[in-house]
Amino acid sequence: MDDATKILIAYVVVINVVTFLTFWADKDFSKRRMWRIPEKSLLCLSALGGSLGALAAMKLFRHKTKHRRFRRGVPLMFLAHVLLILAFFGVKIYLMMQL
Repeated sequence: MDDATKILIAYVVVINVVTFLTFWADKDFSKRRMWRIPEKSLLCLSALGGSLGALAAMKLFRHKTKHRRFRRGVPLMFLAHVLLILAFFGVKIYLMMQL
């Protein structure tokens, strides 16, 4: 495995863990009626690659599931991220076959 692949995998794992924990924290804050994490921040983390963590947290904690932006936006971001990762590996495979 080359360095670019290792970096991509590490990034995807870290951003998804951070996103999951951020959604969990926001849900916990809402239960305790504390200061909340802005929705823009949650969506930004999702857009930056944390869509799988966001989807998992939404399902597990039933958090932000009534908000249209989250209900539609996060799955679309996840689809885009999957397509980007498939394209990344598809290009790598194509380049390896050219050698």
